Amino acid sequence: MLDAPKPRRELGLFDATMIVMGGIVGAGIFANPSEVAHRVHTPFLILGVWVVGGFIAMCGAFIWAELATRLPGAGGQYLHLREAYHPSVAFVYGWGLLLVTQTGGMAAVAVIFSSYFRGLTGLNWSDSILAAIVLLSLTAINCLGARAGSNIQNLLMLLRIGAIAALVVLGMALGGSSLKSEPLLGQPVSFGLLKSIGAAMVPIAFAYGGWQTATFVAGEMRDARRDLSRGLLMGVAGVVALYLAVNIVSLRVLGPAGLDATNTPASNVMRVGLGERGAQWIAAAIAISTLGFLSQSMLTAPRVYYAMARDGLFFRSVGKLSSGTRAPVMAIVLQGVAATIIACSGKYGEILNFEVTVDFIFFGMTAASLFVLRRRQVGSTTAVYRAPGHPFTTILFVLSCAGIVGSAIVAAPGNSAIALCIMISALPIYYWWSRLIRAHS
Repeated sequence: MLDAPKPRRELGLFDATMIVMGGIVGAGIFANPSEVAHRVHTPFLILGVWVVGGFIAMCGAFIWAELATRLPGAGGQYLHLREAYHPSVAFVYGWGLLLVTQTGGMAAVAVIFSSYFRGLTGLNWSDSILAAIVLLSLTAINCLGARAGSNIQNLLMLLRIGAIAALVVLGMALGGSSLKSEPLLGQPVSFGLLKSIGAAMVPIAFAYGGWQTATFVAGEMRDARRDLSRGLLMGVAGVVALYLAVNIVSLRVLGPAGLDATNTPASNVMRVGLGERGAQWIAAAIAISTLGFLSQSMLTAPRVYYAMARDGLFFRSVGKLSSGTRAPVMAIVLQGVAATIIACSGKYGEILNFEVTVDFIFFGMTAASLFVLRRRQVGSTTAVYRAPGHPFTTILFVLSCAGIVGSAIVAAPGNSAIALCIMISALPIYYWWSRLIRAHS
């Protein structure tokens, strides 16, 4: 066991809600409506799959809220997998987080931010340099402690909510076609229709993913059992409402065919209402969204590597806290430097295509861990939030995760195979590291 000061518990309900929403809402909501419309083509199906995705996300929020009250320590999903299954499973999760899902995502989003920032300012710097600057700046801010990182995250999340709200209000004011006159399915019920719906669920699953990262900072919340569970439910519910509003507006202004024909629906909606000035405005909103995602990621993900080091499964220095800020500085620096290297290399973009495969394998396993933790009666019976509808909602969520993973594999078998190989490669490294630790203990 490492001797180190304990993290400061200084985050509350508002912080938890903003972290939850910040982990979900990124630049994707400004583009993903068209990705879904490429796969299903009627307003009923387009809005229907977003509703289904929102319901699945709410089921996930119920499950994670109970898990957070049963095991409110630092590391979140890593902690749940370790306690329910085996440390090796948790290590594989942390390995995938560092090499595939979190760091690769941050690197790509940093490059997206750079391209929009250059377009808005006319600054003639390379994307790699700007990405490095923003990643290292957020690294430095989060090294000052969870309070400093959370303040930046809260501000950026409020700006994102304002941008989406403005898009929705303008879209409603513009009016548009009636959605009722469109056919419900547009084609007979068949395997092809079900395949299209399954394909549409992949970008929706990606868009709704991210609520779980709020549990990474449970160890720095004043009352994780109360505030984190409430923040999960309020945050996910707020995101579902925002996403549905954006899709309704996109359909009203552009129509199903127009939404299918574009890859930049938010820009098109704003261009209809405000011309090129509107397109510039939404570009600024997308830049803020990408910056907000990076801020949230830098605040939350390093807590997993910190928890791994505290378990003796990572470099010892990563498990130490700053005596002044009580932040896991080395873990934060590791995350920032890794994302910066990948962003500057320009060779990691394809990793994002199979992010969903790895993410939803662990989503399903984490949700299933609720059965194990309930059977073992982990957590205080008086303080535990109990997921509504369990075991039915939990089983539905696990099956949904399996279906989303299957759809991702069918859509991109090669990329999925590489992702699974990276994930499985963690097992021999875990057993090598464990033997090394035992030999020196």
